[in-house]
Amino acid sequence: MLKIGIDVGGTFTDLVAVDDTGRATLAKVASTPDDPSIGVMAGLDRLADLLDLAPPALLAQTERIVHGTTVATNALLEHKGARVGLLTTEGHRDVIEMREGLKDDRYNLRMPPPEQLVPRALRLGVTERMRADGTIETPLDRTSLATSIEALKRAGVEAVAVCYLHAYRDPRHERDTAAALAEAMPDAYVSLSSDVLPQIKEFDRVSTTVVNAYVGPALSRYLRRLEQRLVEAGYRGPILIIQSHGGVAPIAESARLAAGGVLSGPAGGVAGSRYATRLLGSGNLIPFDMGGTSTDICLIVDGEPALVSGRGIGGHRLALNSLDIVSLGAGGGSIGRVDAGGILHVGPQSAGAVPGPACYGRGGTDPTVTDANLVLGYLDPAHFLGGAARLDAAAAEAALDRLATRLKVDRTAAAEGVHRVVNTNMAEGIRLVSVRRGVDPRRFALLSFGGAAGLHVTDVARQLDLTRVVVPRVAAVLSAWGMLATDLRFEVSRTHIGDTTRLDGAGIKRLFAEMEQEGLARLRASFDGPVRVHRSVEMRYGEQIFEITVPLDGIDWDAEDPLPQIVERFHNRHEELYTYALRDQGAVLVNARAAVIGVLPGVPSEPVRAAQADAAPRGERRVWLREWTTVPVFEFDEIAPGQAIAGPAIVESAMTTVLLRPGNRATVTPNGWLDISV
Repeated sequence: MLKIGIDVGGTFTDLVAVDDTGRATLAKVASTPDDPSIGVMAGLDRLADLLDLAPPALLAQTERIVHGTTVATNALLEHKGARVGLLTTEGHRDVIEMREGLKDDRYNLRMPPPEQLVPRALRLGVTERMRADGTIETPLDRTSLATSIEALKRAGVEAVAVCYLHAYRDPRHERDTAAALAEAMPDAYVSLSSDVLPQIKEFDRVSTTVVNAYVGPALSRYLRRLEQRLVEAGYRGPILIIQSHGGVAPIAESARLAAGGVLSGPAGGVAGSRYATRLLGSGNLIPFDMGGTSTDICLIVDGEPALVSGRGIGGHRLALNSLDIVSLGAGGGSIGRVDAGGILHVGPQSAGAVPGPACYGRGGTDPTVTDANLVLGYLDPAHFLGGAARLDAAAAEAALDRLATRLKVDRTAAAEGVHRVVNTNMAEGIRLVSVRRGVDPRRFALLSFGGAAGLHVTDVARQLDLTRVVVPRVAAVLSAWGMLATDLRFEVSRTHIGDTTRLDGAGIKRLFAEMEQEGLARLRASFDGPVRVHRSVEMRYGEQIFEITVPLDGIDWDAEDPLPQIVERFHNRHEELYTYALRDQGAVLVNARAAVIGVLPGVPSEPVRAAQADAAPRGERRVWLREWTTVPVFEFDEIAPGQAIAGPAIVESAMTTVLLRPGNRATVTPNGWLDISV
């Protein structure tokens, strides 16, 4: 049987099929932004060809499909989501615009406020009020509610976000509002704050609920369309969507909590990187995912990536748990341009999938990173995508010539400038997630993946004084491959604010038991396998205004009162993060979280290759390395375990190219991966 992972990116759709032995078959096709499901089906046809199967036979042999999509991400970043109305407690409709009184860049006086996802005319107050202790101060006024719903209906809204004051304590007013909306607007997508984020901090809650309503209709339509295409093609197994927290969920849950999929695509790469730590025996990795549009970077420490809440995406707060990923506008399609002062910039503007880089021959004329790499000799125009596509070298040269004219240099210097600038940008991105957080990146290995990363990663490592780079054989589609190593995950959170000296330990145990039962009920609707639970809390010292996440794995829950262990865990975690703890001060527990995880059968590691003689180069190529140099070219799929390749050299597969610079030395692992000493 097969497991298939699918990652839809801005330029390419990546697919990987893994059989029961761990053998991976890779495919890459152009993305179709207008309807990504078309590209998905084309990719499945390509996989079927590579496996010498008819498409229905391929799907009949597939036990599960795991999918990462940028539909929600693009809808949010490009402001192409639904027309949303907001129903909130009377007098609170401007919370989403007032935010917390701060801008993202608080000292930038010229920075405009972010464009609101809900125009003020569609933000309506409803007469009702719940107190912070869960008692009703003002009952829900049915006349006020009906008037507001009728106004949204006349305005033609497609989705409605409902966020009442203190609904996390008692959601009855939001539930009654949802029932009224279902009757009056049965086709509307309804997002309740008590479902999306039932915890304190009003701006976080309303912003996350609005984002959910904004991206929900587009994601729901796409997932229904994809499911229909797969069913019509003969697939009968589960379709799982990877979430921003790194777990997966069925289509129905993914459509309900659409905001949880805003970082769906990059999460697959982190999941694959986490799995790679076990295969490499190295727990400290910096995943470096460079695709056609962006580069995604994070840290994996002791085998685990960090989860964060309250991050901003496109100027909008999203307070759901998500992997701590930094995305840069630096990819193969990033455009080189010259500003009024004659300075070269690369990105964040991208040529995307259409028209794409000039060398793709789809009408693009702007000089991109891929065009520069072709001009510098790093790419073989006849070997792109294994020969399935041919790059237009003349178009790339013409694009770089125009850039060179503006820079007043020759073509090669312009191409080298683009290459070096994008490398510097990406090195700075790694400093952002490491050095600026007090972490020394030199303790980490750089894990290179994504179709474009192999041409840049060793120079990025050199700039950071990193000495080790690892390139998996599945590097070009590692995000799709990594999705297969994830589990079902349902997260439940509750606000339980209180000084730990006054809280009841038995009450805390009951709270977690209730949350776990809720998560388990949602999980069992689609899964009957083994389950594990991950508990955590968000805590702070009494005078602080922010919380830190404290994992509770290893706490003795059979103890009569687990609170002393939880408090000590908080002090230790605070000391880890900020080098000090205030054990004589009271600790406040703000939010409790339980992640109920359905453990899926893992993806086998790639089989160890049989011993064989070192592979000889399949040819040579003339490349620019401060001067024109002829280097050997090795076939990635043919190099032998244990073989050592000294740079300068090129290692090339159908979907990725790795440039070994002078001083680099690559050793082939038993699984056929490149372990590069920089």
